[in-house]
Amino acid sequence: MPTSAIVLDTGVIFAVADRSDADHDACDDLLGAFAGELVVPTPVIVESSWLIEDRLGPAAEAKFLRSVTSGELRRQDLSDADWERATSPVAAYADLGLGLVDASIVAVAERLGATAVATLNHRDFTVVRPRHVASFELLP
Repeated sequence: MPTSAIVLDTGVIFAVADRSDADHDACDDLLGAFAGELVVPTPVIVESSWLIEDRLGPAAEAKFLRSVTSGELRRQDLSDADWERATSPVAAYADLGLGLVDASIVAVAERLGATAVATLNHRDFTVVRPRHVASFELLP
């Protein structure tokens, strides 16, 4: 397991929020055991917040947002360079339908030098090639 930072994707956040999700235990264990920073790009926060509110309700959304404001999750806003970088994977992986949220994970991970991504979307992140490493370590 990486030691410094993991960049989180929406699926993992939702699985942790939803105790009935098939991936809840694996995702909850991963995030609970990790001693480094749990980094969440702002687009992931927005998507996660919407999904949690839509499927689990406002109380669950508020709980998630408190994990961001408390520092449990480290919010990572996109820099101008991240916005530019995100354009490349969206275009390069058009056949995957890789959108801004996933592209923001790539851009933030590259900028921070993070090699691990917590995602349930292994299909896309197995294909995506970051600039700073041969491939991401996909967790859980």
